[in-house]
Amino acid sequence: MTEAIDDAGLRRLADVTFGLTHLRWGQLTGMRALAAGRDVLAVMPTGYGKSAIYEVPALLLHQQQRRPTVVVSPLISLQEDQLDGLRKAAGPGGAIAVNSAHSAAEQERAWRAVESGEAAFLFLAPEQLAKPGTVERIAGLNIALFVVDEAHCVSSWGHDFRPDYLRLGEVRERLGNPTTAALTATASPPVREEILARLGMANPVVLAHGFDRPNIRLEVLRHHEDKEKRRAVAAQVTGLVTGRRGPGLVYAAKRKDTEKYALKLARSGLRAAAYHAGRTPAERELVHQQFLDGGLDVVVATTAFGMGIDKPDVRFVVHADIPESLDSYYQQIGRAGRDGQPAIAVLHYRSEDLGLRRYFATHTPDEAALQAVLTVLREAGRPLPPPALAEWTAFPLRRVTGLLNQLQDTGGVTAGPDGVRFDPAADPARVVERAVELAAARERVDKSRIAMIRSYAETHRCRRQFLLGYFGEDLPEPCGNCDNCTDGNALLPEHALLPEHDGGAAAVGVAAGPGGAVHGADAGVVEPFPLNSRVEHALWGPGLVMGQDGDLLTVLFDREGYRTLSRKAVLGHGLLTISTPPGNY
Repeated sequence: MTEAIDDAGLRRLADVTFGLTHLRWGQLTGMRALAAGRDVLAVMPTGYGKSAIYEVPALLLHQQQRRPTVVVSPLISLQEDQLDGLRKAAGPGGAIAVNSAHSAAEQERAWRAVESGEAAFLFLAPEQLAKPGTVERIAGLNIALFVVDEAHCVSSWGHDFRPDYLRLGEVRERLGNPTTAALTATASPPVREEILARLGMANPVVLAHGFDRPNIRLEVLRHHEDKEKRRAVAAQVTGLVTGRRGPGLVYAAKRKDTEKYALKLARSGLRAAAYHAGRTPAERELVHQQFLDGGLDVVVATTAFGMGIDKPDVRFVVHADIPESLDSYYQQIGRAGRDGQPAIAVLHYRSEDLGLRRYFATHTPDEAALQAVLTVLREAGRPLPPPALAEWTAFPLRRVTGLLNQLQDTGGVTAGPDGVRFDPAADPARVVERAVELAAARERVDKSRIAMIRSYAETHRCRRQFLLGYFGEDLPEPCGNCDNCTDGNALLPEHALLPEHDGGAAAVGVAAGPGGAVHGADAGVVEPFPLNSRVEHALWGPGLVMGQDGDLLTVLFDREGYRTLSRKAVLGHGLLTISTPPGNY
């Protein structure tokens, strides 16, 4: 590393240009690595300052070498928020975006700004990188850094998986594998592994800051009747706002329910609005801006709302319906209390609502559509870009992208600079069959995640221990800031109340889960299956140990999803063996 990019230089630029007088854990380490040409994966809570890890070295490298940084960001609103902040540091023309919100003339001016060396940052949506012309134009820039924001979208294990993100590894390779930063607020160990693999990041610095947000109180309220639950949600939200807890978010599973709740809350005197993908972009942007500006007390939303929300004083997040996974739940409740002040996250749980989530988790591949894509590729006998495939098959481009991702995972279809091609040695029938098998495996994983969120809702032990354990992080003592801790239930040896399991049955959805210390007679004994160790099961194959609680082990299997096993049973029958000890994930 040259003297110009030593720690002092990075600290000085962070202070003078970005106003970061004190750097948090991991920020300087990440800046230093990127400035030296080493890849970085940063998994840090919302509001922690992940963006600074790439912004500071990117600006420094641009000042020295006039080489820009490309940032892949999934939402236009998120891009605009990031641009506003960067323009203060890099100058009015220092950060630009090329997206559908700008006219063709505006986009061309943006390209010229980055090609001339004026702009230090170029923001793009992932779907734009599916266009060969866009990638070619970026290749001519000799970029300094390639940044993937919201990187959990790369992973099919992630809670917000997006097909366009899967192609970013190919794009990176076509750009000559530039130094890469991948950033996310939510990534369990398997998600981190897949991010690194999908993006082709070799020998990266992995910065995973603690997942715990101790200022957020965790509660679950159980209901039997749907009407009772709806009344309780509306009453609680009204009470939280009128009790001067501050603004908050309500998440609902269906679009129509966001409208119903927003109307009911408005009739109670609250400034409430609904947000979902069915509203126009202008309507969504208005709600977004009103919430940020303090013009709304509550936004009632589907999961379409929240990514990139930069509002530090959100005092509550209420879930009117059970979310699809703990990954999604953790990121959504993480939008509360970003200022460090007390906040509350409440899940209104009705076991009958799990049926809707199981329905959403059903993945039925379209075999005819897969076969149609293969037929076009075989008959072409040469690589075809996705837009050409969309034209020839008459499928929408986004659907073609999803089909190609399924086919590429089989190995029968590969992608290159000129497009995608079918392996002539592959058996088309077997390729489709393999795609169906992979879809079935994904369905098993997703349904096991639903079982884990159910376990969280039904557990009697410390909810924070459970939640952190899901992400492979141990909290030795109960947190004292969840309903179970307050009620005293968290101190009970919950596993003693469970029915016996055997190691060969899928004990998913029982009222126990990952995390927590080893209790009772097991204390002080060397754990045969440590947290984050890779294991092999006689029936279910490879997996990762995610949690421990007394005799129970929670393992995330690559093909089967989450399973809760009896340690005694798997040891007694030799069903589980260590394949790799705990690593950096």
